Amino acid sequence: MNRNNNLALLFGKRELGHGRTLVSLLVMLAFLCLPFIAGAEDAAAAAPPAPVPNKGDVAWMLVSTLLVIMMAVPGLALFYGGLVRSKNILSVLMQVMLGFSLLVVLWCLYGYSFAFTEGNAYLGGTSRLFLNGVFDPLTVAFANAATFSKGVVIPEIVFVAFQGTFAAITACLIVGAFAERMKFSAALIVMVVWFTIGYLPIAHMVWFWMGPDAYTAPDVVDAMNAKAGLIWQMGALDFAGGTVVHINAGVAGLIGAIMVGKRIGYGREAMPPHNLVLTMIGASLLWVGWFGFNAGSALEAGNFAALAFLNTFSATAAACVSWSLVEWALRKHPSMLGAASGAVAGLVAITPACGNVGLMGAIIIGLLAGVVCFWGVTGLKKLIGADDALDVFGVHGLGGILGALLTGVFNNQALGGPGLVTDWVTASVGSNPVMTQVLIQAKGVLITTGWTAIAAFIAFKVADVLVGLRVPEDEEREGLDTTSHGERAYSA
Repeated sequence: MNRNNNLALLFGKRELGHGRTLVSLLVMLAFLCLPFIAGAEDAAAAAPPAPVPNKGDVAWMLVSTLLVIMMAVPGLALFYGGLVRSKNILSVLMQVMLGFSLLVVLWCLYGYSFAFTEGNAYLGGTSRLFLNGVFDPLTVAFANAATFSKGVVIPEIVFVAFQGTFAAITACLIVGAFAERMKFSAALIVMVVWFTIGYLPIAHMVWFWMGPDAYTAPDVVDAMNAKAGLIWQMGALDFAGGTVVHINAGVAGLIGAIMVGKRIGYGREAMPPHNLVLTMIGASLLWVGWFGFNAGSALEAGNFAALAFLNTFSATAAACVSWSLVEWALRKHPSMLGAASGAVAGLVAITPACGNVGLMGAIIIGLLAGVVCFWGVTGLKKLIGADDALDVFGVHGLGGILGALLTGVFNNQALGGPGLVTDWVTASVGSNPVMTQVLIQAKGVLITTGWTAIAAFIAFKVADVLVGLRVPEDEEREGLDTTSHGERAYSA
């Protein structure tokens, strides 16, 4: 073997040695990296997937939204329409129809943002103005909204629609207080102003919170609570709108009835309902639609939706029975108007309680609602002396107050209630002492009453300054159907 061959062999062995060394280093490096790779895999496995809306929940919430729309048009419109005189039925139908439509538009423009986004304890912010961020057209991505269960969401666009029906029908409830004598333009102005400064703040104070998934550890609880609405922070319970809808609208209606004044001939001329068949149909549509209102407020198709459903069913029936029995005993005959009014009173009173009380508690609430609201539209109405034409305060205001307070009683687990979440980090449930929760409920009622009374006064005063509240006397006597809308409901 010559010298050159020896050199080639030598360098070949060295290259082979370097190669083996490099392989050894790579193998060692791989072993050193294995813990980090395993850790990354464990972290990826530990990270929960983003929650996806359940199709059953979405379907239920869409149906519930449709049911609440049916409550307003045609339910509330027909209920009110049958109660007024025949010369004013179209005016009431128009106030409900156009008012509902107008407020749905305003809800999408700014209402939802001020009610259900983070702001302060009294009002939300501007992050969802014009529904910005609810749907991204570039990525076709839909934002999600929290429910009351950790890891369970619904599309926010569904929540927007559902809550929009609440906002719109609440303002329309006020129509009944000033029916048959108010300018149509003034009614619309009142709805817009009161919706903005009355409904939206109360909805935020009662219902806005950061959602269950925000409560990740005990050290964030105080910070998350501080971002919620004022009345939510206090711990007041309102499952579906006893304060937000019924007390809110009832008190506003009473303020309006006082400011607008009494109808011409009120107390001297008979003003009976002109068509109780329409009122019966309207009340029936309200009862059916209210299952969406109350059971839909669970935001999921689950146990609490079922609880709210049955409680709404039984409490309404109980109130219809108790009102009719009281009327039968005192006036010697039960009336169709009384039965329909009793059913609505039961629906109102069970609204804040439907998912917060037990099955027998709901029936007791319904029985008491029939009696108390009967007194509200007979005795209390005379004491106040206002011409609340269709008893908005006597039924919605008083029934809402009764239901809100009794929620504090029958929520207690010792009385058959489901209790309340005492720790959102662990989702543990317990009960406050009855009087403690009743006092919390009473604070929520007082705040709502005071706030909406001031808001209603401002709304009616704005309308009075801009266009005046009442139609001229001759137009009121002729009827608002022809003088305000140029048409008649009946040809003969």
